[in-house]
Amino acid sequence: MASFATNTTTDSSQINRIKVANPVVDLDGDEMTRIIWKKIKDQLITPYLDIDIKYYDLGMENRDKTDDKVTIEAAEAIKKYGVGIKCATITPDDARVKEFNLKKKWKSPNGTIRNILNGTVFREPIFIENVPRFIPSWKKPIIIARHAYGDQYKSTDFEVDGPGKYEIVFTPKDGAGSKRMTVHDFDGPGVGLGMFNTKSSITAFAHACFRMALDRKMPLYLGTKSTVISTYDAYWDKIFLQLYESEYKAEFEKLGIWYEHRLVDDMVAQLVKMEGNLILALGNMLGDIVSDLVAQGGGSLALMSSVLVAKGDKPGEFIYESEAAHGTVTRHFRQHQKGLATSTNPIASIFAWTRGLTHRAELDKNPELVKFCENLEKACVESVKSGIMTKDLAMSIHGTTKVDESTYVTTDKYIDEVAQLLKKYQSSA
Repeated sequence: MASFATNTTTDSSQINRIKVANPVVDLDGDEMTRIIWKKIKDQLITPYLDIDIKYYDLGMENRDKTDDKVTIEAAEAIKKYGVGIKCATITPDDARVKEFNLKKKWKSPNGTIRNILNGTVFREPIFIENVPRFIPSWKKPIIIARHAYGDQYKSTDFEVDGPGKYEIVFTPKDGAGSKRMTVHDFDGPGVGLGMFNTKSSITAFAHACFRMALDRKMPLYLGTKSTVISTYDAYWDKIFLQLYESEYKAEFEKLGIWYEHRLVDDMVAQLVKMEGNLILALGNMLGDIVSDLVAQGGGSLALMSSVLVAKGDKPGEFIYESEAAHGTVTRHFRQHQKGLATSTNPIASIFAWTRGLTHRAELDKNPELVKFCENLEKACVESVKSGIMTKDLAMSIHGTTKVDESTYVTTDKYIDEVAQLLKKYQSSA
């Protein structure tokens, strides 16, 4: 691996720490990202900021120990303080239940937090000039807005053992005008799925998307399959169009941007030919899938920022929860457990901190904190541009057959390099 001389710690005695008036909520996670999370805080955050960090341990063991109450408490803390910064966490499957000897198969902490906050996830690739894009036409930012409530992630599904009728029944609260609809007459085994969404949640999603489009001065597209799912998806089309016409059209036209609905298959086909500079609003599962497509198309799944935006209790108030848009990097964690050095990309986790802290700065009107976040993101990018990078990016740049230990560094050394650049930028600020 490439080597260079750096200090492994940041000398906080030579740094003027920035006073942050209000707290942020720190949601710790699992496996390799948990290890990296601590390094980021110790070397890149706490030496520079005088900040009250409200810590919640969302590691798998503590979620099980608290019967997952810690996840709910963390979400309520985000609502209280307005900013959450989250490490990647495990969503347990049957194998994980056995591995950790869990009481039960706990739900996704991301899903739990999203449902409590009723927010929208905005995912955006982090473009670095010397990291090739698998979709070379993409020159400008592409933001995927994922509706993070209901649909498949809060559905009821089941197996059918044999012949029978699958029905959906809706009973109004007053008991009048109930509806009963046949979904399918099974003549043998199969599966069923029932899902939902609400007008209030879709409306909140639309508001967040329109507001993000205005803030970033980007056109907004909504992708649905309303020609096939003619009631469910058309409901989204109707809400977006009504809000646009009644509340946002004049502001959009003033900025020279627009809102447009497109069938999602056509939109994705067009997306790979566009240069970017757009926001694409999608439902829960489609947003999950297409955001990974955009991340990989932009160069790496590890180069993707993710921010959950939810409306606060006060008019015009928004709550942010930022996170890395990837998993816990289990394979590298197994190497770490054996005492082996790893080359895990920490950029998305670092950007989780910068994006969350930037919102804290905006809420507090703290320009010093905004500049710090800009410098930290710049340090991440410039390190890669100078040739100091983790193995995944070296493979993207040089190709898998030409990567050797001279082309990349360990996670620790990459963070050391970022720390040195950050110190330089902050000293000259």
